[in-house]
Order: sequence, then structure tokens, then C-alpha cells
Amino acid sequence: MVKVISAHKDPSGGSPQMTEEDVKNFLTNNNGRLLIHMGTIDEKGEPNVFPTGYYFDRDSEKIYITTPKKSKKISNLRLKSIVSYCIDDPNPPYKGVRGKAKVKISEDINHNMAIAKKLLMSSIGSLENPRAKWQLSETEKGEQVILELTPRYYSTWDLSAMG
Repeated sequence: MVKVISAHKDPSGGSPQMTEEDVKNFLTNNNGRLLIHMGTIDEKGEPNVFPTGYYFDRDSEKIYITTPKKSKKISNLRLKSIVSYCIDDPNPPYKGVRGKAKVKISEDINHNMAIAKKLLMSSIGSLENPRAKWQLSETEKGEQVILELTPRYYSTWDLSAMG
């Protein structure tokens, strides 16, 4: 697992950070429920942040996102393949993971179909849903690609231990 480098501290004395196992559980158990907010830099050097669904693979410890091949985020990532990201639960007790990651853009349709199915099952729960069918069709045509995020480092916060 990627090394935890810091924890969010609150004014009342701080909250404990999550362990590596806590992070894996948080990211896995919230597949489909929470969004990842990913920040890229555009051609003018300005930040762009976008929220989207994700799939976290416990075995590879990678975060996967599906996105249109012609999206702004893809053109930004072709310029610079490092992103910042944040996945947090907006409901008390607050907890989350944020960091930086190296991103690989996958245009391999067979690989992308397998990942897209996992992402859709975790977020929608069925491949028969009209949205899932559309997304799989777009992936199969090569119009949707998969972003594979490999975290370089992350920091965490978990206010649940504060009572």
C-alpha cells in the first residue's frame, strides 16, 4: 500500500489517521456510494476539478475511472499525467483520503470492458440498467476510456474516533 504521510488535524486536538487496512476498507466499502474529486491542470496551467464515480481494486491498490475519450480531463492528462484527488464521506463522522496519483489512460477495449463492468456493478448494481448498457456500448466502441490511478502518497482523516 502507498504510505500514509499525514492526517487531518482538527482544532480540538486532532483526529487519528486511518491505517492502511482502514483505507482499503473505506475505499472498497464506498465503491459506488462516494465520488472521487480529481484535479488536473489544463493547457493554461489552471486547475480543473471534476467529481465522478470510481472503482477501487483492493488487490492492485489502484483507483479506476471511466470517462469519454474526448473529455477535457483526457486532454489535460495527456499534458500532465499527475493528478490530485480526494474521496471523502460528507456525512458525520467525517473521514476521507486525499493525495496525488500517477494516471495511465487505457484505450485497450478488452481491459476497459472488464474494469467498466466492475465499476458499473459497484455503482449501479446491474449491467442490465439502461445507463450501464449505454456505458458498456460506448466502452466497446472505444468512446469511453479507463483512467488507472496509482496513488503516490495520501493523507487521511477519520473523525469517528472522536466520539
